[in-house]
Amino acid sequence: MPTSQINQDDINKAVWNACDTFRGTVSPDIYKDFILTMLFLKYISDVYQDEYDKLVAQFGDQPDLINAMMAKQRFVLPKGASFWDLYTQRHEAGNGQRIDMALHALEEANGAKLKNVFQDISFNTNNLGAEKQKNDLLRHLLEDFGKDILNLRLSRVGTLDVIGNAYEYLIKHFAAGSGRTAGEFYTPPEVSDLLATLLEPQEGDEICDPACGSASLLMKCGRKIRENFNGSKKYALFGQESIGSTWSLAKMNMFLHGEDNHRIEWGDTIRNPLLKDASGTGLLHFDIVTANPPFSLDKWGHEDAGNDHYGRFRRGIPPRTKGDYAFISHMIETLKPESGRMGVVVPHGVLFRGSSEGKIRQQLIEENLLEAVIGLPEKLFFGTGIPAAILIFKKKKQDNKVLFIDASREFKSGKNQNMLTAEHIQQVIDAYKARETVDKYAYLATFEEIKENDFNLNIPRYVDTFEEEKELDLMAIRAERLGLQKQLSELEMEMEGYLKELGYE
Repeated sequence: MPTSQINQDDINKAVWNACDTFRGTVSPDIYKDFILTMLFLKYISDVYQDEYDKLVAQFGDQPDLINAMMAKQRFVLPKGASFWDLYTQRHEAGNGQRIDMALHALEEANGAKLKNVFQDISFNTNNLGAEKQKNDLLRHLLEDFGKDILNLRLSRVGTLDVIGNAYEYLIKHFAAGSGRTAGEFYTPPEVSDLLATLLEPQEGDEICDPACGSASLLMKCGRKIRENFNGSKKYALFGQESIGSTWSLAKMNMFLHGEDNHRIEWGDTIRNPLLKDASGTGLLHFDIVTANPPFSLDKWGHEDAGNDHYGRFRRGIPPRTKGDYAFISHMIETLKPESGRMGVVVPHGVLFRGSSEGKIRQQLIEENLLEAVIGLPEKLFFGTGIPAAILIFKKKKQDNKVLFIDASREFKSGKNQNMLTAEHIQQVIDAYKARETVDKYAYLATFEEIKENDFNLNIPRYVDTFEEEKELDLMAIRAERLGLQKQLSELEMEMEGYLKELGYE
């Protein structure tokens, strides 16, 4: 096994290439779970073996001491459940069953940390074809991850984030390749970077994402605290996710990033919020609540909203077929009264649609909760080309104004997706912190102005980005046209000469 350092690109490429085992045979929506789960198992197996080998080198003649010290690791790897146990038996029948048994043993041995994480993931499935094909596919998968390039021991990869980054890399590429289906659980990194920076997470904060997907946004908030407070891990992350396999991704992602102080629940946030207080009758409250919930979700739970036990819809019940304000209302009600601040990604319709949404929007503004409206470029999100906006809310504001920022024209074009660069992100942050009008980019609106606009938050009503067309110089255009006509005439004469030389009349 190589022990030299490996860089991030090498790991990303090797793991992505492992997908070739399934391409053309199994849908990405199915095999993404196998690839991500195998990466998880390979990583913890290598880390565990790395630590075990170090202890053997130091205390080789004291097996009881070694076993006692291994029992104190961040996780337990039961005998027979490591990647290398499976790899050794890869040529035998029953690969799917053995992998499932190993994952179950891993769950059981690690209690709450991995409880039920693999219950929606089965390698022993008919989706991989008949038994022989399935066994061959899984053998190839084990061999892909058993290559020297994917030696993931900490002594080789150097830092925990190298593996976490590979995990994020895979999730991003599955989202890009699969459109809406995979994109449901992925927020582009530059958007989560922007949100995490705008919300300014502080040491000691409790942070929640009620539609957490793969938990990348939550972890960005945690990373900001570590970066700004000398590596401090004095914070807690909370989340809820409705899709079982995506919840599993979030749990594994947290585990890989070393985020042990977290609580991620599996369930429908609107119909059945699970992040409750000690009494079980009220909702937990947080310093930061942030999310990129599903845009205009149909069938979000309208039928039960009128009897909500938590008073989340006291400002009004959102439309039956658009759940945007259901998530916004839930998030507002889970903010701490003094320190609570919130950032949510929404489609632009949230800014101006009328009826019940208009009434909810008006009340939020009248309660002076809305801090800023930030328009984002189109084609940032996988599965949709529509532009989105970020709404920032605060429980305790310094004024009764709302800052509008139009960042919709500031982006780097890509083949299929646009992206925000570090400069674009910084431009938004600078405007947000300055909280003042910037010509054709930002506008600080008073409550009275918003009221005059009937509480419509459509950004062009406040930020004028109109550019006057330059006056045309008709005489200059005429002169250029005459010059081009002269050049064309000369070229025609030159061509005629060439044709005569060649014998053509």
